[in-house]
Amino acid sequence: MIMRALTGFLLALVATAGFSQTRELPDFTELAEKQGPAVVNVSTTQVIKGQRFAHPFPFDEDDPSFELFRRFMPRQMPGMPREYKNQSLGSGFIISADGFILTNAHVVDGADEVQVKLTDKREFKAKVVGTDKRTDVALLKIEANGLPVVRMGDPGRLRVGEWVVAIGAPFGFDNSVTAGIVSAKGRSLPQENYVPFIQTDVAINPGNSGGPLFNMKGEVVGVNSQIYSRSGGYMGVSFAIPIDVAMEVQAQLRSGGKVSRGRLGVAIQDVTRELADSFGLSKPQGALVASVEKGAPAEKGGIEAGDIILKFDGKPVVQSSDLPRMVGSTKPGTRIPVQVWRKGGTRDLMVPVGEMPDDKGSTQSKRAGKGGEPLAANRLGLVLSELSAEQKRQAGVGHGIVVEDVVNGGARTDLRPGDVILALVSKGVQTELKSIEQFNGLLSKFDKSSTFTLLVLRGEAQTFITIRGIGDK
Repeated sequence: MIMRALTGFLLALVATAGFSQTRELPDFTELAEKQGPAVVNVSTTQVIKGQRFAHPFPFDEDDPSFELFRRFMPRQMPGMPREYKNQSLGSGFIISADGFILTNAHVVDGADEVQVKLTDKREFKAKVVGTDKRTDVALLKIEANGLPVVRMGDPGRLRVGEWVVAIGAPFGFDNSVTAGIVSAKGRSLPQENYVPFIQTDVAINPGNSGGPLFNMKGEVVGVNSQIYSRSGGYMGVSFAIPIDVAMEVQAQLRSGGKVSRGRLGVAIQDVTRELADSFGLSKPQGALVASVEKGAPAEKGGIEAGDIILKFDGKPVVQSSDLPRMVGSTKPGTRIPVQVWRKGGTRDLMVPVGEMPDDKGSTQSKRAGKGGEPLAANRLGLVLSELSAEQKRQAGVGHGIVVEDVVNGGARTDLRPGDVILALVSKGVQTELKSIEQFNGLLSKFDKSSTFTLLVLRGEAQTFITIRGIGDK
């Protein structure tokens, strides 16, 4: 009896010790002391010319306070120049002892002068070696030697829930240290196709931009870049550029002053469960090719609209956001093996990779107009008309039917008036649509619970729209 009680006491003691150990918070003091000197303040000055008023007002012109403030300020005082200097702050970190510094492109964007201040109070005028807006990375150079340097880590080994630390200058407060955990990895953000962001809950505020994100070994794993905020300040959701991505960019900036990226010339979309079923795939995976640019590398390599890209250079494309990163990091001019899913089976292609232009070009939207007498609504509640020769020419297609109207509230589809339906996909088979009669004939073969997909031209972009269920009309 005594032995049983003693055993229970010892087990409880061990459990309590283990519980206490797991609850102990990490100590960041050594990390901050060792890594802090390699983190710098980046301040920029931009000369704003041709201002309407003598002083830069503290309000935007659409702010209600603007008009009241304007009434008590003269438009132009005698002898005052019609320009002023706009200053901003950010952070950066030293990656080489001879003065190369990483920061964000948006920190130095448009700057006429860039100053770097070290923790020992020394200040240097910095040269912008190059910037890359697509990844928000900039490389600076100061004339100095023997500088403290950060150590690089492997963001691929980061685990969700792991502690991470940021050092920077939020609101201009030098060498501020904040900590949190990795919330998620590989995040895709709107208009940010080339960066698999690290999401954290580390407190990041204006001025932290461009500063380093450390793991608990004191290694840089990311560059703090963005926050999600409704107030302009920290709200618990921050994003960092993985350091391997940033270092690849800086290497190209250092050698050539710009970044060269691969390009296929395709528009892609996610593969949903419904789309996977329509194309005969066992599970949602890959990147669905909605359209292929005429004359683009993808067309030359045999990629077609309706293909689902499963592998690029032997690496699986798990989701559509993976593909731009894979292609972008490929050297232009190389030929890459690409595996696609087409008509119920896989095909292996060798596709040349082109080069992404420096600036995103814009093309005039081509939308098919209405033509012919509208017909009665079909089983999908669509009022359709056939394309005239002129409409085909304007839309740049050789076939298709136009959605003139969507009746019954359009509850069953995401189609809109003006859409051009080009093809129907079901069980891995894609059928080009050349007439309303043909389309309605295909619809007659589906029952109420059928699911299929339509290839649609909307404006100048092609997209796949899944239809779930069909009416009795």
